[in-house]
Amino acid sequence: MARIHNVTEFIFLGLSPSREAQKVCFVLFLLLYTAVVLGNSLIVLTVMTSRSLGSPMYFFLSCLSFVEICYSSTTAPKLISDLLAERKAISLWGCMTQLFFMHFFGGAEIFLLTVMAYDRYVAICRPLNYRTIMNRQVCAVLVGVAWVGGFVHSFAQILLLFHLPFCGPNVIDHYFCDLLPLLKLACSDTFLVGLLIVANGGTLSVISFGIILASYVVILLHLRTRSSEGRSKALSTCGSHITVVTLFFGPCIFIYMRPSTTLSVDKMVAVFYTVITPLLNPVIYSLRNAQVKKAMKKLWIRTMKLDEK
Repeated sequence: MARIHNVTEFIFLGLSPSREAQKVCFVLFLLLYTAVVLGNSLIVLTVMTSRSLGSPMYFFLSCLSFVEICYSSTTAPKLISDLLAERKAISLWGCMTQLFFMHFFGGAEIFLLTVMAYDRYVAICRPLNYRTIMNRQVCAVLVGVAWVGGFVHSFAQILLLFHLPFCGPNVIDHYFCDLLPLLKLACSDTFLVGLLIVANGGTLSVISFGIILASYVVILLHLRTRSSEGRSKALSTCGSHITVVTLFFGPCIFIYMRPSTTLSVDKMVAVFYTVITPLLNPVIYSLRNAQVKKAMKKLWIRTMKLDEK
């Protein structure tokens, strides 16, 4: 059957029907999104300009911060502008574009978090060979694989969705174009497509989370032979990553490891992984890492001196 796209645009219901609530949310999310961009940009700039943060771990951290900015930017600006709009609309192609880039950057982040777990495994379990194994070329290839993996994941999701005909209702009970709400609007049987979409996203999340979990199990077993000081130092470098992994994968598994249905709580979960998690990442990495805090302080001092000149 040929694709039928009588629908040329979709209408978002947004977070709340209350105009007063929308005004409050506008101020709140504008501040949150600004903090996401500034906080993650600060980490990227700090890693790029600091010689003390030249290890692969910080290179991957800067890449993660860049991805966080991109990921949040696929939904937050539209959400913020819609909070002041009477009619919250997006074109069919705009919807597909938003959906593609959201899953592209989200998929890239999943692969990047997996790469960061591998980096910690090599650093702690094979410290003498760390610089040889995680050289510049290997790091660049691993980041490239993360981007390609995100693209393949997103392309597969869009291919499954674009195959569906949209010829009837065009109201989405959400604040951005997401897969499961769109499935409800398709005028054909979506059971198989929904199953494949959930399998794609769910399998990626579970396998990556499993690899990360296995890495830390091996790390913990390896640390049993270390002194208490050595264990404490090694675990301190892993604590931030474990926290970020939990914050990111928790909502992903909640959304994709269940039947392809939408729940009222999905909007709040989406706010968490599209805005709150990208905001918390720079806070977690800067507060828990003495080297990052020290490098940020030096960057601030250099900036103040330049301003004085």
